[in-house]
Amino acid sequence: MTTLSFELPDGSTRTVQVKHLLNAGYAGRELEEVQAHIAELAELGVPGPATTPALYPISPYLAQQVSEVRVQHARTSGEAEWALVITDDGVLLTVACDHTDRELEVHGVAWSKNASPDVLGRKAWRLEDVRDHLDQITLKGWVGQGDTADTLIQDSSLEALLPPDYWLEVLTARGLNEPGTVLISGTVAMTSGVNQFARSWKVEMTDPTTGSTVDAQYVVEPMAEPIG
Repeated sequence: MTTLSFELPDGSTRTVQVKHLLNAGYAGRELEEVQAHIAELAELGVPGPATTPALYPISPYLAQQVSEVRVQHARTSGEAEWALVITDDGVLLTVACDHTDRELEVHGVAWSKNASPDVLGRKAWRLEDVRDHLDQITLKGWVGQGDTADTLIQDSSLEALLPPDYWLEVLTARGLNEPGTVLISGTVAMTSGVNQFARSWKVEMTDPTTGSTVDAQYVVEPMAEPIG
């Protein structure tokens, strides 16, 4: 079972053994934002969802805090997202990058999201500490063709996405609002013209009230060619 560890602003740490991992999709509050994301994926050949928002169960071991993601080919990419982490000591909010196999996504979104890890940040905030100004928290993603992610590809705020309390109600209804559950939020639109098939990714949330940030960053490494 995967164990994640998070540093909180007061310097303490929280650990959680991941029992359930879920990825939300098409989870924007505004219909135009949702349609923009559907259109982005349509350009890659991905069919639209049957309903929105969507929710995909993911293998729990794919919740990772890594600096490298191994992939089987060049058409994979990340997505800037936030993550809810339910612990024995309350709910944490951190940043996440849902690395997705775009070739496989054409055949099934849930399949594609089980092909690579969800990379989570190593720092987190208590949800109760930021709940009253969640919409002000910024969510940004950068990509790079080298080892540094230096080109902005996503630039939004948590106001663009369905809030954590919405998903906590969904988890409660499904009997999953319990320690060990991790839920990834869904993403925001990417900047047109920026190549998402990058070697490096960085995702960052900034709280303008405190000036604190949480981030996750990694490089993408191709696997060796298969034999047979």
